[in-house]
Amino acid sequence: MCGRYAQTLPPDAMVDLFEAEPANDLPEGPRWNVCPTMQIPVVATFGGRRRLLPMRWGFLPHWYDSPTAGPLLINARAETIATKPAFRDACRQRRCIIPATGFYEWTKAADGTRLPWYFYDPSGAPLVFAGIWQPWGPDGLRTCAIVSCAAGPTMAEVHHREPVTLAPADRALWLGEAGQGAAVLMRAAPEGRIARHRVSRAVNSNRSEGPELIAPLTDAGDV
Repeated sequence: MCGRYAQTLPPDAMVDLFEAEPANDLPEGPRWNVCPTMQIPVVATFGGRRRLLPMRWGFLPHWYDSPTAGPLLINARAETIATKPAFRDACRQRRCIIPATGFYEWTKAADGTRLPWYFYDPSGAPLVFAGIWQPWGPDGLRTCAIVSCAAGPTMAEVHHREPVTLAPADRALWLGEAGQGAAVLMRAAPEGRIARHRVSRAVNSNRSEGPELIAPLTDAGDV
């Protein structure tokens, strides 16, 4: 977890929300079905200034000689992020935040069919994932991963992991702007921050797009 999410905030809204300077090559949006290896909007701090810029979702350690030289690292486990060789330097030096409208997770029906759920902030505010990033290759391609932790009560009924989500007051600490101690933020969301509903199986295809993907499943049944 997290393996798919939605990101529908326009660049201007993200610039205002995170007080960040935008890059000129941000990925087009909105996207209701963001998949690994896509370019995604990410906020990181450089020289004390926040920037909103694109990164590849799929962290590439410096020893990979190609993007497919090892496992696709889209998540970094909070329990091992500070010690795992792929992530430990980024955890200390290159933390970022990843805006999202919501994210998806799946359960299985008795016949093995994958049944998608959509998770979101019930207040309508965006979710903000804790992330880490890594430059890779001779051109310094920026790549990132979402930090995950053991699931809290809302998530645990569907999946045993959840993305670490940051409250507004915690973002500066995660980005390294407010001193040390960011490790305490790598925990499940408090009760009430995340809600969920079932959505159409259309999102099971990575080619699907559109706002209907996050709509609650109707009484007509799964489609």
